[in-house]
Amino acid sequence: MIQFFQVTKRYPGGQTALDRVSFDIARGQFVFLTGASGAGKTSLLRLIFREDVPSEGQILVNGRNVSSIPPQKIPYLRRTIGVVFQDFRLIPRKTVFENVTYLPRILGTDLTSQKKLAYQALRRVGLAHRLNAFPLELSGGEQQRVAIARALINEPEILIADEPTGNLDPDLSWEILRLFLEVNLRGTTVLLATHDREMIQRVGRRVLTLDAGRLILDQELPGSDPPRLDLTPPEAFENDPAAARETAEEAAE
Repeated sequence: MIQFFQVTKRYPGGQTALDRVSFDIARGQFVFLTGASGAGKTSLLRLIFREDVPSEGQILVNGRNVSSIPPQKIPYLRRTIGVVFQDFRLIPRKTVFENVTYLPRILGTDLTSQKKLAYQALRRVGLAHRLNAFPLELSGGEQQRVAIARALINEPEILIADEPTGNLDPDLSWEILRLFLEVNLRGTTVLLATHDREMIQRVGRRVLTLDAGRLILDQELPGSDPPRLDLTPPEAFENDPAAARETAEEAAE
């Protein structure tokens, strides 16, 4: 699914962000990426969705060499990858509905389908009732859940998260982490970068550890206190017509 072969990334001025990094993430895995600030976590994630290119080595995503993808084809790669950032990156003057439907809108999806997709994605993160709110009217935890809904709206094969709990208190962090775990259990490959070692120890899973740009550890942890997960499938529009009508009417206002 995601393969790195001796990947090195150098920036102008000689700074080496990644140094001969190799690993392989299989379809459906949940993987933590950890390391101190400046270890190279963000640089690694940016390479996966072709925000940047490696200086040396090769990266395969779904069997495709991302460095060789022509610029006009990069959007097709990114449609298969959802990305969640630490700072949410919501547009303040746009409603939750408008933020979440950004990708379907630029893809030319009709308004009725946008409403359906937004409802389903927001219901998945427990925020269908906040459809018409603006980002500044939401708490930090709610803003992060909107960002997750936006990343999930196109049903990506891969979900990447860069320190998604870095600005949240411990209780909210645990809530957000549970969302990522539940997304993974429904089949999405998840790569989550965090420096929170206590959270990693509690949850377990596979852990990649970076230090000064080098991959120094690749291990499986059992988890000392993994969370209980809700595996109930999100209700579809067809199974909840009253809520669907209400959501569609709100979005149209």
